[in-house]
Amino acid sequence: MKIICIGRNYAEHAYELNHEIPEQPVIFLKPETAICTANTIIYPEFTNNLQYECEIVLKINKKGKNIIESEAHHYYNEWTVGIDFTARDLQQRLKEKGLPWEIAKAFDQSAVVGNFVPVSQQNTYKSNFSLAKNGKVVQKGYLSDLLFSFEQIICHVSQYFSLEKDDLIFTGTPQGVGPVNINDKLVGYLNNEERFSITIK
Repeated sequence: MKIICIGRNYAEHAYELNHEIPEQPVIFLKPETAICTANTIIYPEFTNNLQYECEIVLKINKKGKNIIESEAHHYYNEWTVGIDFTARDLQQRLKEKGLPWEIAKAFDQSAVVGNFVPVSQQNTYKSNFSLAKNGKVVQKGYLSDLLFSFEQIICHVSQYFSLEKDDLIFTGTPQGVGPVNINDKLVGYLNNEERFSITIK
């Protein structure tokens, strides 16, 4: 099982980090050891700027390679909300040196995954998700704002990586990313229903 992540998939998020709007999906990977389904996460010792990035997570339901866009909706039927945790200070230092930044994205517990529920295919792109920190909503995303649809992502990704059952795709975060501190509580919602709750320790 692998975790495929899509960067810069909401225009306002790209702008807030001073990035260009991509012409095709930006892809990076996390290992299986990054998955966190517990209700706590340990603040890593190697960063002073751990940041949340809340996003929709798709679960792949069957094998696929070179999937055409019109067939891509058959390759997922469950989704949830998750967090792509980022060691922002470490990432920035690595970027400035032109080095890969996997260690700032793919560390243990960096991929929070909520409880999965069936996807409503008819209303997928009318859906929304949000993240609350200590009871205050800090991020809210609307799937109508995606730069690349789930079908476009699956089509593109499958040109490079064979998709396997139970692979996860983190589909990108909207604007509003920010730091967390020890004892912060983060709660993720999909269509106003809670999908995860975690505390930073």
